[in-house]
Amino acid sequence: MPWAEPVTDDNWRVRYRRDGGGKGAITGFPDAKAAEDYIADMATDRRRGTWIDPAGGRTLVAEWAPDWLDALDIDRRTEENYRSIVRTHILPRWGTTALADVTNLDSRRWEKELRSGLAQATVVSIMKCFSLMLTDAADEKLIAANPLQARRRGRRNGRRQRRPRQIWAEPREVLQVADQVAVKYGPGGAVLVVTAAWTGARWGELVGLQRPNLRLFDDGTGVIVVDPDIGALHETNAGGLFLGPPKTEESARAISLPPFLVSLLRDHLTTHTHPHVFVTPQGQLHRRSNFARRAFRPAADGNLDILSPAVRLYPVKPGLKFHGLRHSHKTWMIDDAVPEIAQALRLGHILPDKVRDAYSHVAAGVERRLIDALQDHWEKAKAESRVAPEVAAWRAAA
Repeated sequence: MPWAEPVTDDNWRVRYRRDGGGKGAITGFPDAKAAEDYIADMATDRRRGTWIDPAGGRTLVAEWAPDWLDALDIDRRTEENYRSIVRTHILPRWGTTALADVTNLDSRRWEKELRSGLAQATVVSIMKCFSLMLTDAADEKLIAANPLQARRRGRRNGRRQRRPRQIWAEPREVLQVADQVAVKYGPGGAVLVVTAAWTGARWGELVGLQRPNLRLFDDGTGVIVVDPDIGALHETNAGGLFLGPPKTEESARAISLPPFLVSLLRDHLTTHTHPHVFVTPQGQLHRRSNFARRAFRPAADGNLDILSPAVRLYPVKPGLKFHGLRHSHKTWMIDDAVPEIAQALRLGHILPDKVRDAYSHVAAGVERRLIDALQDHWEKAKAESRVAPEVAAWRAAA
């Protein structure tokens, strides 16, 4: 039961027993009546479960951060990213600030300062992390509420930030990029590029694909199985590689393969003995940045700016990224009038209309037409991109 007691003649305080043990004190009351009124309000708030111990708000951000990080139940990459954000940005600015002293105005002023030197996407990630930290502090009743409020005005309010449109490629262009990857990097890289474009699989799903999950059948059919637990290869901030779940629950799926890709992959598996399907020419696991720098970027952009390269490459689709192959696959399916539910299942997406998603199914005939269309895209791409036999040798099996 809280009680009031005088500190001086015109200064009273409220004492109370804290839930974790010990006594707390709230000072600053001019007389006994003000202190007793606070005790009455305090009793009401406690019955409602809304009372916040002021001592909790005096917890420094630097004191709260380690407990908050250790309690996170998120995937490994996201946790590493949050730890880096807290260490690099949040603690230098807010570490010595009490949770109760963090204000929306100061936070938004800090956000504006961050934008002067960091990319917008980085600033968004920092503010999201800080907001989550404060929300969890409120859930633990250290503070009454998260002080960060959504912007209601300003240059960035009321106008959605447009994301740059992803560059995609026609089948013929993808094949030309793959041919140049084969010359510059090796046949395995070319097969990786074609598999990405003709399946729509993500980078991590492909470079994390292990032999048992590539199922090639004697009748010329085949599937890539994206395992729900170890279906993607992830890179840590420290440079480590590990197998883990794919991006979303819906990403765990089986992706059917057109006949040419079954043949191409069956031949590709004979070129190495690594447990993973796609590896570097040195037999190591792929890293996204290395493959982009050494293979994909030169093959898509060309290297005409280099005076005497070891291999001369010509621009095919400047600006195309590996993820653009996934966009290409989506675009091809739209052009082929593939039903939206079939597109979503193949790409590992979920339809925004949950009722429609629950009651939509893909008939076997739809799947056959999709595979036939992909096979046709391959045949036409080969016919439209004739190259020297030594350049095209990597695709001979298809």
